[in-house]
Amino acid sequence: MDLINKTLSRRVCFDKFTKADVLAVLRKERLSAEDYAALLSPAAEECLEQIACRSFSETRKQFGNSVSLFTPLYISNYCENYCTYCGFNCRNKIKRAKLTAEEIESELNAISETGLQEILLLTGESRSQSGVQYIGEAVKLAAKYFTTVGIEIYPLDVEEYAYIYSCGADFVSIYQETYNKERYAEVHIKGKKSDFEYRFNSQERAVQGGMRGVSFGCLLGLSDFRSDAFYTGIHAYELQRKYPHADISFSVPRLRTFIGGGDSKPCVSEKQLLQVMMAYRIFMPFAGITISTRERAGFRDRVVGLAANKISAGVKVGIGGHSDEQKGDEQFDISDDRDVKAVHDMLKKNGLQPVYTDHITMT
Repeated sequence: MDLINKTLSRRVCFDKFTKADVLAVLRKERLSAEDYAALLSPAAEECLEQIACRSFSETRKQFGNSVSLFTPLYISNYCENYCTYCGFNCRNKIKRAKLTAEEIESELNAISETGLQEILLLTGESRSQSGVQYIGEAVKLAAKYFTTVGIEIYPLDVEEYAYIYSCGADFVSIYQETYNKERYAEVHIKGKKSDFEYRFNSQERAVQGGMRGVSFGCLLGLSDFRSDAFYTGIHAYELQRKYPHADISFSVPRLRTFIGGGDSKPCVSEKQLLQVMMAYRIFMPFAGITISTRERAGFRDRVVGLAANKISAGVKVGIGGHSDEQKGDEQFDISDDRDVKAVHDMLKKNGLQPVYTDHITMT
């Protein structure tokens, strides 16, 4: 409960900040929570050029010109939650599938042949279809091919995270979606994911289970994006204060269309998305920031090196599809379908250094 209290007890009024306040914040070496809120305020939209200069400086200071590459592998899309914004939700009429161990290894082999050395394994949130043992076996297979293995699955208990860690996982990605409890209840109608507090404490349990790194994020556009971004940053900040050894990172997904979900345009603009990314970078300079294929190629090309230091490539968001035909439907629509070579070449053209291995576990 202490992380929840320390995070959500903070109150902020974004409209109180002025352009002068934002410029004063940019002159500070270290930011307070209040300073961080100023960078997320409407007034900060008038200062994006100055914020970009500071963000670029912090990114270069912490990461040089290096950008890490990875790809996700969806191994199951069965889900027991009814989340109104997600294509995997249990009431959505999509083609469901789960990869066998043999199919998982075939996919991993095909991905590793592209040169990638980091993989993120994903499932829908179904313990009955994608149990902890099943995920553990998938992690063991991934560890044979990749130097870094992450998971993006349903929340686990400490002992379960410890088991997945023992199988070879390095980090956990899990997103609160929104920190507005009322809105959270509205969009998480059925399933274990409706438990706000259990999900909130997932990163702490993962660290307690031995995971090297944890990722934070909110689904921008699900509620007020400024508040959600603020509490995402404070959540990560408070956890790092408690566990200084943990590697912290952020993802910045915006709402996307999905099968059965109708058509909708993002209600958070690219300009506002960039503002959030740069605020994360300046508030927590050491944190990793990932930009996903939810965003168009032109935008991704411009934010790597400026705020983001990690980018996905060769992405498929259905079940399988790397070594054979896709077995199950996608979670959401992507906007950038470039393969690994194309993203690699883009980075080199922009004076950045593609990094395939940035961590090796010694045994």
